[in-house]
Amino acid sequence: MSIEAQWVTTALGFDGYRITQHRGVVRGITVRSRSVFGTIGAGFQTIFGGNITMFTRLCEAAREEAFNILLVHAEEVGANAVIGVRYDAGELMQGVTEVLCYGTAVIVEQQ
Repeated sequence: MSIEAQWVTTALGFDGYRITQHRGVVRGITVRSRSVFGTIGAGFQTIFGGNITMFTRLCEAAREEAFNILLVHAEEVGANAVIGVRYDAGELMQGVTEVLCYGTAVIVEQQ
């Protein structure tokens, strides 16, 4: 079974579907660090202002990785959907950040 992104939501359910089973909290976590070269490049970008694209790409990659790990965890517990999905992030040490994606694994059926 493979959960597709369309079956993951920040809401607490899906229109036209009912939750038949709760499989518990599932999560995906990744820890990322900035490279020296990325930090230097981003430092140059801060001089000119605007979007710091190097950090944007790093953040997006970390979120995507955490999301994909969440999907694997949901599949492992036998879910076909995940509701109430949220992200959290924290700095573990300078330049090292953890990104957590979590939600509730459920089984949904069409009404």
